[in-house]
Amino acid sequence: MSKIKHIPLFIIAAVLLGVKTYIVYRFYFNLSIESIFQETILIINALAISAFILFLAVWMKPKSQKRYIKYTVLIMSLIVFANLLYYRNFTDFVTIPTLFQVNNAGDLGSSVFSLFHLTDILLFLDVFLIFYFAKRDTFPVKEYSGLFKRKLIVVSLAALALNLTLAEIERPMLFKRGFDREYLVKNVGVFAFHAYDMVLTASTQSKRLFADGSEMNDIEEYVDQEIRSTNQVTSTDMKGIAEDKNIIYIAAESLQSFVINKELNGEEITPFLNDLVEDSYYFDNFYHQTLLGKTSDHEFILDNSLYPLPNSAVYFTHAQNEFHSLPKIIKEKGYSSYSMHANNGSFWNRNTMYETMGYDKFFDQESYEVRDEHSFGWGLEDKEFFRQSVDLMKDLEEPYYLKMISLTNHFPFDLPEEKASIDKFDSNSTTLNQYFQTVRYFDESLEVLFNELKDAGMYEDSIIVIMGDHYGISSYHNKAMAQFLGKEEITPYDEVQLERVPLFIHIPGNKDNQVISKVTGQIDFKPTILNMLDIENQNDIVFGNDIFSDERKGFIAMRDGTVVGEEYIYTSDTCYERSSGDIADESACTDIQEQAMQELTYSDEIIYGDLFRFYNFDKGEIIEEEED
Repeated sequence: MSKIKHIPLFIIAAVLLGVKTYIVYRFYFNLSIESIFQETILIINALAISAFILFLAVWMKPKSQKRYIKYTVLIMSLIVFANLLYYRNFTDFVTIPTLFQVNNAGDLGSSVFSLFHLTDILLFLDVFLIFYFAKRDTFPVKEYSGLFKRKLIVVSLAALALNLTLAEIERPMLFKRGFDREYLVKNVGVFAFHAYDMVLTASTQSKRLFADGSEMNDIEEYVDQEIRSTNQVTSTDMKGIAEDKNIIYIAAESLQSFVINKELNGEEITPFLNDLVEDSYYFDNFYHQTLLGKTSDHEFILDNSLYPLPNSAVYFTHAQNEFHSLPKIIKEKGYSSYSMHANNGSFWNRNTMYETMGYDKFFDQESYEVRDEHSFGWGLEDKEFFRQSVDLMKDLEEPYYLKMISLTNHFPFDLPEEKASIDKFDSNSTTLNQYFQTVRYFDESLEVLFNELKDAGMYEDSIIVIMGDHYGISSYHNKAMAQFLGKEEITPYDEVQLERVPLFIHIPGNKDNQVISKVTGQIDFKPTILNMLDIENQNDIVFGNDIFSDERKGFIAMRDGTVVGEEYIYTSDTCYERSSGDIADESACTDIQEQAMQELTYSDEIIYGDLFRFYNFDKGEIIEEEED
């Protein structure tokens, strides 16, 4: 014991922090560790970065050393903890741009609280110990010789170099795969990831400054060859079918396809939607393509047929860009555009972004009467939201495109007992257990909306589109999900299947309703609506196709590197046969993977460089100088 007391405080702190960080990586995050080699890298990166940062203390005076050690351990612990809370909700890690979304935090309420676990207190045990040791002088803090300092720096740098070398062996070109944050954290740790993210953020922020429009040449050529050629082959049956009709789009918060036509304890989970499958065009292989921006990402994709960003929400970071959005285009056809959402207008920066997108009016929570008996969880319950929204719709200028964003089926899926009409699921996941109750509540709310529209005489003159905006149950709950689906485990292939969200296109009086199983995604929404309105937009820069057309590019790209093709799925560095889930030769996925990465890159360039300010959509050509 006496020998231990001679160990310097900075070493004790580095070991405690490193071990704690490894424990969080290994047992709190849902990181896939597939070999001893990956395990070794995980241990090294946790200890190496802790040692490097805390070993810097030797260059300070004893009093400053204590202060540096204590508050460095505290700050690094808070960074790890913040990532843990974020991961439990999004199965992802915090990026610098997401920190600018902090004004959303005021609306999170019980969502944030539900992410805390009582055992999380143990994650700060090392912090308490270090503060105690520093106060009691349990371990020495002193000045060190120049030789000792230099040796210590060499050792810590060597550990970092070893980590990076092993990481590069495990995952070649690791830092070229910035979209895959799990691989970065697994190989170099959360602190190195944040350093990389800061560099990446600074780099992307400078792209607008140096953009001159020449970047559009390659993009326009790609879109012309790969997208426009297929968009010109639109579905003649659907062409103009929505002309002069109101289009009502319902964003179904967190609704995934796995609940459609499924039962829980012998009861249908979504009885109204199940009936709607038979009375609509229903797409059962439709994928959400959102990332960090969640609902706002889905809105951005739908309005622009561009991809969301890999490390931030466009709604926050690029709300002042020029966009050729759906509301702007249909305005030329005489359509007004509106959005209704019973949340505050600043959430996801909607007040600003809707103006950029060209919406005529945003009905936020100030437009609704929110009483206690109709408010729980995130705010106004969906049934009352739809009732009041129909009253607001009576004064809208027709024809219109209206977006309605539901709220009740939102994480953490809390529903008052008296509002529930189906029992909870019984698993180790409170989140999944509660999810089915709020999904059923949304299903009932949707039936309320349809009845209200019929009673108000609005139903027959409307086309109603319903879409899940993003997943509700993340891979953090895979064990419980496997139980519900009757599987032994959820594989990467299964995770891709769970990215499917429902899409219904309901046309009152239509006789040609059917289930359509072609691979489609949110990127296809804008070209589809334009074709249904008979708006030819041959000069547009989009990455989606008319969803009804048989002439399509043949894949759906996700921001995490996953690509879903008609025959193959590429995810987690593995190629699968889409129909069976069997592993296929990796070369079978090469073409769709390369094309998907090209599209994602071009979309990023458009957003980061604000390149549409250099493009004349009326003429379909690049302008030489930025227009005022």
